[in-house]
Parts: sequence; structure tokens; C-alpha cells
Amino acid sequence: MQVLRQLPQSSDPNLLSAAIPFADAGIYRISEDTALVQSVDFFTPIVDDPRLYGQIAAANALSDLFAMGARPITALNLIAFPVCSLGTDVLTAVLQGGAEKVIEAGAVVVGGHSVEDDEPKYGLAVTGLVDPRRMVTTIGARPGDRLVLTKPLGTGILTTALKGEVLSEADLAEAIAGMAALNMESSRIMMEIGVSACTDITGFGLLGHALEMAEASRVCLALEADALPVYPQAVEMAAMGLVPEGSYRNRAHYLPRVLGADRLPAESLDLLADPQTSGGLLISVAAEKAPQLLARLRSAGCRSWSVGRVEDSPAGRLRVI
Repeated sequence: MQVLRQLPQSSDPNLLSAAIPFADAGIYRISEDTALVQSVDFFTPIVDDPRLYGQIAAANALSDLFAMGARPITALNLIAFPVCSLGTDVLTAVLQGGAEKVIEAGAVVVGGHSVEDDEPKYGLAVTGLVDPRRMVTTIGARPGDRLVLTKPLGTGILTTALKGEVLSEADLAEAIAGMAALNMESSRIMMEIGVSACTDITGFGLLGHALEMAEASRVCLALEADALPVYPQAVEMAAMGLVPEGSYRNRAHYLPRVLGADRLPAESLDLLADPQTSGGLLISVAAEKAPQLLARLRSAGCRSWSVGRVEDSPAGRLRVI
């Protein structure tokens, strides 16, 4: 963020995301009822299976669009890969996994770019469409709203345990399925219900992304610690110290703005700060609509939990209750 502030700022009035604090994607209006929504993401392998890696990376990249209620239309592959050491079969499997998720999202892969690199990296640049009059952003959470989360926490901790060979991919089956799952159906349902605000939970963890929503909406988000869903074995791995570096960075940066954190055990703080890969949506919805939203999500097979509420103050803060 400090680097971005030093770059030239656009004055184009059609760049709608410039006026949205912590926007999940770039938003450019092309007509009164249509805006382009664009995002990009890629990362090194977090699982051993190359096809699953491709699926998770694609689901993660598409998540920013779904958080805003956009409909994906195109995707570009971005891949760095050591073909000589890993071979074309592995590369093909990664791209196949990514293409499967793009197709599931109703979009098309229109090309991409590759470079030779000793360490594999894969992701996508994605483009979608949204009506700017209806899009959902980090702005709009209102006091009295309920907070709904659509995927459990703990993927960063679990993949750290996988890399450390403490757990196997079979042990992570539920978390891997969750990371590979698109947020598409959750997005569709929230748009039909009508919600106040939304963001997806990725590298800054629930801690960071919730604080971004609180700051953008000028409210306080109160999270109910006992209501937060967690993938199996994540708490045990955190207690063993299998915590990714990103969690420590998130804790250092965001905890000063969190009220009530001092009463939580260390592993709970690690989970709040855990950098998620292809995490769920954090949705702020009017209290009277929350039961309907949860019922619709669950009936569609989308896991969902009521995890807190929106309060008026202290604005821009997170409170753990």
C-alpha cells in the first residue's frame, strides 16, 4: 500500500474502484449498467497434486469477482514453470485444473503467458461484468447487520503442516475441497437476497479483511470467537506452532486495531490472522435478511455460518466477543 500511494493516481471518473477503499478488484465503468471487474492472483504450489493446485489457484483468482457480485467472462493463464525438471505432463495437469474451474465459472480461457522459472507459480488474470448500480463492495456494512462467513478458516496453517510433512494431502481432504470450491453460488445467492457489503478472505486473513470492511464502511465489526468455523486439525496444528509467516505479519499489522484480542489463546489469534487461500466470503447483511441468506446458502450446498454483527463504533475497528 505504501508503494501504491507513490504511483500516479488516475482521475478517470469511470475508474470506480478508485473511490472504494480496499476494493477486491479493479472496476471500470463502460456504460451506465455495465462495468468491467478485473483481478489477478498467482502463487507457488500449496498441494502436491498439480491438477488440484490448478483448481485452487483458479478458484482463488476468481473469488475477487464473486465477492463483488460480478459474472466472470474471461481468464488469462499466468505460469512460471521449470519444464526441464518437472516435465510437460505436470504443466498440463496444472493448466487442466485451472481450465476446469474457469469453465465451471461460466468463463473462457482466452490465452496467457508463461516463463521458465525454477519455482512453479500459477494463477490467472480474470475479467468479469457487473452492473455498477448493483455491485457489492467493502462499503455499505451498517450497524445492526449480521456477518456471514461461507468457508472455514485454517488453510494457511494446514498447508504449512503439509509442507512440513506433519499432515498428508489425505488429512487435508476437507480443506482442499474447500479451497477448490468456487464462491460462485454464494455470490449468486447474496445478489438475489440483497446484502450490504462483502469481501473475500484471502492473504490478509479474516483479521485483515474484516478490518478493511470496517474501515471502508466506517463501522466496527464484532466477531463471535466461538462461532468461527475452522477446518479439522487446524487448531491442533496451530498449537504445535505450524503457523505460516504471513500469519505473524498479519498479527503484527492488524492486532493493534482489534479489541478483545488479549483474552484469546494464541492459536485463536493465529487462526484469525491465518492467510487464507481461496477462502470464503464475509458478507454483511441486514439482520432481518440473515436467516433467509443462511437458509438459501445451506439449501444450495454452500456452507455458511453467522459469525458476528456490525456495530457503529469504534469505527474502523474489529472487536472479538
